[in-house]
Amino acid sequence: MLLVDDLVNPAVLEHANTGARIVHVGKRGGCKSTPQAFIEKLMVSETLAGEHVVRLKGGDPFIFGRGGEEIEALREAGIEASVINGITSGLAGLTSLNTPLTHRNHAHGVVFITGHAKPGDAGTDWRQLAQTAHDAKLTLVIYMGISGSEHIQQELLHGLPASTPAVVIQNASLPTQRHATTTLGELRHTIEREQLASPSIIVIGDVVRGVQALQQHPPASAARA
Repeated sequence: MLLVDDLVNPAVLEHANTGARIVHVGKRGGCKSTPQAFIEKLMVSETLAGEHVVRLKGGDPFIFGRGGEEIEALREAGIEASVINGITSGLAGLTSLNTPLTHRNHAHGVVFITGHAKPGDAGTDWRQLAQTAHDAKLTLVIYMGISGSEHIQQELLHGLPASTPAVVIQNASLPTQRHATTTLGELRHTIEREQLASPSIIVIGDVVRGVQALQQHPPASAARA
């Protein structure tokens, strides 16, 4: 049995056994999905019934993929599982634009953070994060932040200059990937103007100047290193 998230590239399923039962469980932001608790119960019940269960997710299951919750459910049921890591969109997206997340001259570290807090959770202190990012020269990579981008932008402006470079990358690493460079001060306006939607990542920090430079001075030839 394959339990498949919406963000899994359909081409992956071409490698599935022809006799495999494929169950699509959704898990796309803002869309109808199978409840997480039901997915976990299904993983446990089908495994105990003798099925070989494969859980397919986009990116890395342990970076905002709720893989940790699923592993906990399996452990509680006495089930051993193997995890194969993937490449998270926060890394894949910027790498596809030939831009690093860290750079000895521009960014001493990187923060992966969700823009969508758990219901009832106070969420991220964006003002404090902005000040820390400014002082420590950090790159911010925000997942699931499109719907809350206006609030995130306004809070980050309390600690980061409006001129701070930013890029929004939609459908990172897929053939449909597209992106728009901007600044923190123009972030929400750019998202609306370019009609960028989920799934997208928002990257904020000086490393984004590399994306802007690539746009201004594209390679003169197709030569590859």
